[in-house]
Amino acid sequence: MTEKLTELLKEKNYVKIKSIVRDLYPADLAAVLETLEPRDITLIFRLLPKELAAETFTYMDSDTQMHLISGFSDKELREMLDEIYVDDTVDIIEEMPANVVSRILQNTDSETRKQINDILNYPADSAGSVMTTEYVYLHKEMTTREALEWIRKVGVVKETIYTCYVTESRKLIGFVTILDLVTADEDVKIKSIMDTNVIYVNTHEDREDVAKKFSKYDFLAMPVVDNDCRIVGIITFDDVLDVIQEENEEDFSKMAAMAPAEDAYFKTSVFTHARNRIGWLLILMFSATITGSLLTHYENAFQAIPILVSFIPMLMSTGGNCGSQSSTTVIRGLATEEIKFRDFFRVVYKEFRISLIVSVILALANGLRIFLFYDHDILLSMTVALSIVGTVIISKFIGCVLPLLAKRVKLDPALMATPLISTIVDTCSMLIYFSIATMVFPQL
Repeated sequence: MTEKLTELLKEKNYVKIKSIVRDLYPADLAAVLETLEPRDITLIFRLLPKELAAETFTYMDSDTQMHLISGFSDKELREMLDEIYVDDTVDIIEEMPANVVSRILQNTDSETRKQINDILNYPADSAGSVMTTEYVYLHKEMTTREALEWIRKVGVVKETIYTCYVTESRKLIGFVTILDLVTADEDVKIKSIMDTNVIYVNTHEDREDVAKKFSKYDFLAMPVVDNDCRIVGIITFDDVLDVIQEENEEDFSKMAAMAPAEDAYFKTSVFTHARNRIGWLLILMFSATITGSLLTHYENAFQAIPILVSFIPMLMSTGGNCGSQSSTTVIRGLATEEIKFRDFFRVVYKEFRISLIVSVILALANGLRIFLFYDHDILLSMTVALSIVGTVIISKFIGCVLPLLAKRVKLDPALMATPLISTIVDTCSMLIYFSIATMVFPQL
């Protein structure tokens, strides 16, 4: 597609270009335009119908958006902003430098500017920061005919019309769906068909909790209210999908012992990547020195029975893997709210039983292998087998306890993931291994 559009631009075949791009979905069109040269992007963008251009603009990355805005006249910018929903305008503003933000605000009407400023004033991770103020509200005394006429009048500039909210003095008292309206008699009043059992979120509620509610109830939209239960906006499922993606990316970064990056990989500088990673790497590196000190302490044991050294990597790897399995399972359970801190002892007991089964199987398999391949040395195979049992039990205990404790002290459980747990388990596995070895081998 990129090559085809480039060729048509060289031929100045703008009629053909318009016929091609008009059939593309806005998200696909944005992806195609971003592969072109900046001057070509501007040229094709100006060939698009207003509605398609505005929707395509919201799917573009911030660099492409900034390039287009810099080439817009005030009239062009104003016309495009008129076609964009308020929450999308807020998303654009949050990615722009101050001078571009100022120009955007100057080219919006006073009512839209007020709505934008209201949303920007909410905390970054709150429900208010991802809501839109463009929703359909109805009064309970309206008939369904009046309601449908009202929707026809205002619905074209609203983000969604599938769910309409019933208000009284701005307070949220119920909702009706478009299906309710079109299937009811024309003279039936809204209060007779509205559902008063409304699930809503508060403006300052954490957006991750909002995403969980969407997942639980399978809503297309959810109302946002202030402390007085007055509706101030709605959150739609497409915005929640963005929140889920951002939260997942943040958790993945934390689980890999990195500070989350705000921009995409290639847009983040080398220095920023290094800064995001170095903190935890320093902590983990200095933590690992404890394991090194233990190895030094048992140096005489290595000299007496050198073969002991060869099993250290296997024990450390097994412990780290077992710990990460438990931590990943518990972190996921905490994220989906299947596991809560009050389940602490239930989780520990369950992981303990799992660790017994796993450790016995691993110990028997490895003990038998060592016995067969190391001159039928029963003491060596018993030492390693017992060490595996102890290592697996303690690693699974650590792997399930640390995320729960992190949740208790209001830290992100994702912090207690593989790198940190592996470092702690390494130390514990070495203590267990050499403690058992010194008891089994008298010469140590």
